[in-house]
Amino acid sequence: QVQLLESGGGLVQAGASLRLSCAASGRTLDYYHMAWFRQAPGKEREFVAAIVWSGESTIYAGSEKDRFTISRDAAKNTVYLQMHSLKPEDTAVYYCSAASPAAQIPTRPQEYPYWGRGTQVTVSS
Repeated sequence: QVQLLESGGGLVQAGASLRLSCAASGRTLDYYHMAWFRQAPGKEREFVAAIVWSGESTIYAGSEKDRFTISRDAAKNTVYLQMHSLKPEDTAVYYCSAASPAAQIPTRPQEYPYWGRGTQVTVSS
């Protein structure tokens, strides 16, 4: 079982940067895939980025690859999402999630059994 806790969200102006953090704990944590999803009001939860805990592989949603970077600090059991050039359309609750290893890094919410409670990111124009 994995426990996840997000932090780092807030209210920023368009063009600003934020770094979200996800502190993870649990058994066999090194073998989990970690991901960030986001969900805006009235919309489905969407994939943002994912990383193998070891850091050997990362994937991004196509629309965010140029602005967002996912990384991890194994010593701190923490995964980060560095976001630059934020836009109002980035406004959402951002969720950290974890999944068991698979042939490919999962990108669907239903493939991630462990979730944090989310952190709100609001970007004003």
